[in-house]
Amino acid sequence: METGRNLSQRGVPHELVPREYRLAGLVFYCVVFVIGLTVNVTALWVFGMTTKRRNSVTVYMINVAIVDLLFVGLLPFRVVYYGLDYWPFGDAFCRLSAALTVFYPCMALWLFALISADRYVAIVQPRHSKELKDVRKAVVSCVGVWVMTLGCAAPLLFTDDDPDRASNFTTCAKTRDIVHLRRDNPVNFVRLVCFFLVPVCIMVGCYAVIVDSLLRGRASRLKPEVKRKSVRIIVALTVQVLLCFVPFHVCFVALLLEDGGHAYSPWAAAAAFLMSLSTALDVILYYIVSKQFQDRVISVILYRNYLRSVRRKSVHNTGSVRSLSNLTSGVI
Repeated sequence: METGRNLSQRGVPHELVPREYRLAGLVFYCVVFVIGLTVNVTALWVFGMTTKRRNSVTVYMINVAIVDLLFVGLLPFRVVYYGLDYWPFGDAFCRLSAALTVFYPCMALWLFALISADRYVAIVQPRHSKELKDVRKAVVSCVGVWVMTLGCAAPLLFTDDDPDRASNFTTCAKTRDIVHLRRDNPVNFVRLVCFFLVPVCIMVGCYAVIVDSLLRGRASRLKPEVKRKSVRIIVALTVQVLLCFVPFHVCFVALLLEDGGHAYSPWAAAAAFLMSLSTALDVILYYIVSKQFQDRVISVILYRNYLRSVRRKSVHNTGSVRSLSNLTSGVI
C-alpha cells in the first residue's frame, strides 16, 4: 500500500485531512461505532427477537435499528481513512459509502416522521388506536420509505464527474465533501425538500397538535404517565433532529452554493460527526418508547451484577473451604 509520501510524489496532497481533524475523527468515530453498534444490536434483538406482540412502534424501531447499523458499518472504513490519510478500498466502495451517507439522514428523518404520525394518532385520535396495532400498514409504510429513499440515493453510485479519478482513486472526496454534486443542484434541492423539509414539517405539525391536545384538548384528560411519555418522545426526537440533522443539511446547502474548491471543510466534518452521533442517541428513543427495551437492558445490567455477586460468593466460599481443608489436614 502507498503511504502519504508516495501519494504526494504522485501529485496528491500530503495531508488530505489536517492532522488535528484526523485525530478528532479517529476518536469520535471509534466511540460512536462502539456505542452505536451495541445500542442498535440490542434494539434489534429486543424488538425483532424477543417481542412477542408486535405493533407499529416495534416495526418502526426495527427499521431505525437496521438503518443505524447500515451507517455504523461504514464507520470503521472512515476510521481507516482518517488513520492512513488515504482511501485503500477502491472507487466502488467509496461510491457506496457516499450513497449511504446521503441515504442515512433521508431514511432516518422519514422514520422519525412515521413515529411522529403514530404518536399523533395515539394521542389526538385515540378512537383509531386499534389501527396502530396493524403491523401490515406499518410494514407497507416502511417499505415505501425504503424504496423512495433508495431511489433517491442510488444515482450517487453512478456519478460521471468523479473528483477522485485524478488521484487514481486513492482519495475518497465523496465522503469528505459534496462539491462534485453541484452540477446536479436541481436534483439536490428536490432531495432536500422531499427528504428533509417534508418529514420535518410533518414532525412539527404532529407535535404542535399533540402539545395543544395535551394542554387543552381531549388528551388533557389522559393519565399523567401517558402525557409524560408523549412529551419525552417529542423532546427526544426534536433534540435529535436539531442536533444531528439540521446542521448537516444546512452545511449541505452551504457547500452547494459556495464558490469554493475541493478544500477540506471543518464545518462539513463537524456536521458529519453530529449526524453520526444520531446512531448512538437513538438509545434514548428506544428507552422511552419501549418498556420492554427498558426491562431488557435493566435485566442485562442486573444479571451482570448477579453474576459478579455469585463469583464473589464462590471465591469467598472457595477460600473458606480451602481454609477448612487446611485446618482439617492440620488436625489429622
